[in-house]
Amino acid sequence: MQGFDSTRDALSQGIVAAMLVGVFALLAADRVHRVLVPIGAVAVVWLISYFTPFKLISFEAAKEAVDLNVILLLFSMMALVGVLKTTNVFPWAVDRLLERSRGNPSRAARLIIWFTGALSAILDNVTTVIFTYPMASEMARRLRINGSAFFLPMVMAANIGGTATLIGDPPNVLIGADPRTGLSFMDFIYHLTVPCTFMMFVLVWYSRRYYPTDIGRSADADHAEAARPTGAVLQNVALLRATCWITALIFLGFMTHTLTHMPVAVPAVIGVAAILFAQDYYYLKEHKPTLEERRHGVLDILEKDIEWPTLAFFLFLFILVGAAVATGLIESLAHALAWIIDRISKGLGLSPRATLLVAALLILWVSGFLSAVIDNIPYTAVTIPLVASLLGKLDAGPDGQVLWWALSLGACLGGNGTLIGASANVTVTGLAEKDGKRISFNEFTAFGSRVAGLTLVMSSAYLAMWLYIGSTVVNVAGAVVLIGLFAAVRFRRS
Repeated sequence: MQGFDSTRDALSQGIVAAMLVGVFALLAADRVHRVLVPIGAVAVVWLISYFTPFKLISFEAAKEAVDLNVILLLFSMMALVGVLKTTNVFPWAVDRLLERSRGNPSRAARLIIWFTGALSAILDNVTTVIFTYPMASEMARRLRINGSAFFLPMVMAANIGGTATLIGDPPNVLIGADPRTGLSFMDFIYHLTVPCTFMMFVLVWYSRRYYPTDIGRSADADHAEAARPTGAVLQNVALLRATCWITALIFLGFMTHTLTHMPVAVPAVIGVAAILFAQDYYYLKEHKPTLEERRHGVLDILEKDIEWPTLAFFLFLFILVGAAVATGLIESLAHALAWIIDRISKGLGLSPRATLLVAALLILWVSGFLSAVIDNIPYTAVTIPLVASLLGKLDAGPDGQVLWWALSLGACLGGNGTLIGASANVTVTGLAEKDGKRISFNEFTAFGSRVAGLTLVMSSAYLAMWLYIGSTVVNVAGAVVLIGLFAAVRFRRS
């Protein structure tokens, strides 16, 4: 069955833009459950599409707009964590972490932030937060502190850490995979790891200031009672061992994406299917199935550990963003950006290098703003050819690479700005709500927008130094400073 073609006139784009603004406003107002907001928005979009002359997005086009890769990855990782919960590995790991932190909330927060950031650099940020959330939640409970003081810095760390490598965040995957960019895996590490590591230091510092009584200076004290092990022991070690081996293979599939060209959902689904079969096998070795519906293994995990409202939120949000793509709204925004850069350059008579800096800063901040309110994946996909075209007009040579780093930093870091800015944000708030800790849109945005602003300011300074001092000098000098910082922190704690 063939659907209709979306209308791409200014009025159609305006309607979709108004819908996106309305979604943002309703989420900020926090009067209805956030899952209802995109569901209602898509319903209105389809009412307009099928009963008025404005064809925003057809059902057939909506199916194409849904990113099945993200949905299946989330499903698989939630199921994997559900199996790991049956082995009691998370309380056991928390015992070890609290022993290492000596029950100090501030030190425990630093461990969570740095561990999440480092893990997100080699995995995608959604997978990372699904793995680290259970540990952060248990640590917050044991330390009797506000869970948000762990959860929000943790998700910010995932988004910052994911920016540092080609495979850490979807916009980077898109940029690195496009032949027009000419960027390799090592290019991302060389040019983005140093600034992102500085951002991690700033995140730790700012988190302590934002939550002073939970993880700040007043909380920087050891608590022997909290550090005392609960006696949590591993259960079903055979299943845990099998799950760890299969998980390692899943992660290998993630990290070899550029070689195998498999979407990350493919190794995730294959691996979690094997894990669920293993879980069912070990369960049946100890339990006999009853004549009633078998409510063990996969059924228990599907009902209790898969966060279905979060998956529904993503599904309908993808359709809404798909309407923005189909009507040409995102493309119009990107073209407007290119026009503004051209006008500024000609109007001020800027030198080629100054024009590059203006272009880089505009791309950085526009990308950061748009990534905070719409999904950064379609925006990045549309903007890549426009940046390539702009580079052709500027004839910038090797220095033109700075525009790709501006796009990467803006699209990835801007996602910290609001609850809907990144997939990891929605995932963590959904998991927290299931545990009884509700993080509102405004609470998330109050913290996240400041972190996004700080990291974008740091990115602006980095891009300016990259152009005017030189990438080699800036990155080598930055690496030396980071080594000194790590040494100073280690010396102070010893």
